Amino acid sequence: MIVVTGSAGFIGSNLVARLNKEGFKDIILVDDFSIDKKKPNYSTKVFTEKIDRRNFFEWAEKNERFIEFIFHLGARTDTTEFDKRIFNDLNVEYSKKIWKLCVKHGLPLIYASSAATYGMGEIGYNDSHSIVSSLKPLNPYGESKNEFDKWVLRQEFKPYFWAGLKFFNVYGPNEYHKGRMASVIFHAYNQIKETGKMKLFRSHNPDYKDGEQKRDFIYVQDVVDVMYFLLHHRKDSGIYNLGTGKARTFIDLAKSAFNAMNIGEKIEFIDTPEDIRDKYQYFTEAKMIKLRTIGYTKEFITLEDGIEDYVKNYLSVNKYN
Repeated sequence: MIVVTGSAGFIGSNLVARLNKEGFKDIILVDDFSIDKKKPNYSTKVFTEKIDRRNFFEWAEKNERFIEFIFHLGARTDTTEFDKRIFNDLNVEYSKKIWKLCVKHGLPLIYASSAATYGMGEIGYNDSHSIVSSLKPLNPYGESKNEFDKWVLRQEFKPYFWAGLKFFNVYGPNEYHKGRMASVIFHAYNQIKETGKMKLFRSHNPDYKDGEQKRDFIYVQDVVDVMYFLLHHRKDSGIYNLGTGKARTFIDLAKSAFNAMNIGEKIEFIDTPEDIRDKYQYFTEAKMIKLRTIGYTKEFITLEDGIEDYVKNYLSVNKYN
């Protein structure tokens, strides 16, 4: 059986969909299932059991001999939350317990880290273990993810296979419940649908023109492809970037959304709010050499193709994956 924490969430539910597609039915869903908005993410999935995250460790100790693999994707991901206790409990301490469970019972583990660990990218976006302790995240969410990465690298005892994945800007189906934390593509679609135009932040950096700020946007289908690859690879443990390796501008994103919606382009620029202006990232781009060197050869979906699929096959028909 395969355990997926965060299985009611965005990336977790897409992973369960992929596992089902590949014939995996003996799946344990772990999450807080009290949030009604998340129910469509898992209501049509095939699985063995749902376990509340608070009861998972008790359940796991009784059933460890049946567990084949753990995907730990559950986390508090709100970058505007500043109560560090919440992040420490859910993102650090809970993850440590997952790690120790895997060590104790010889279980392989993939866990979600984040590109938020890189902060302003002062020392680049290289997934070398040597820079983890020097990174300076911009918010408590990024700090919590980096604290766990640092803790992992200090451990003498490790699962026989483990991988921490630094997700960059992931977008795609099943993020309807995320509200303001949903992807820029999700918000672009809804803004264009409602107003016929798209508002982008004006640049306050002389090195970038308006709308030419860049992010590494990755379609969630590519994210689950990589996780499925690692499920079978089970060697070359370590922390890996998970982006496309190609930064794209917000203008590229907006144009792709207008095109997928068959609506004429109308882009306006507004000032970046002052409270986030000094922490606004103008460029993120994953260095993807490390993942490629262990044998992942599939090309990543382009921004244009990803947005077209997302808009036409999910957003416009309110469909879940």
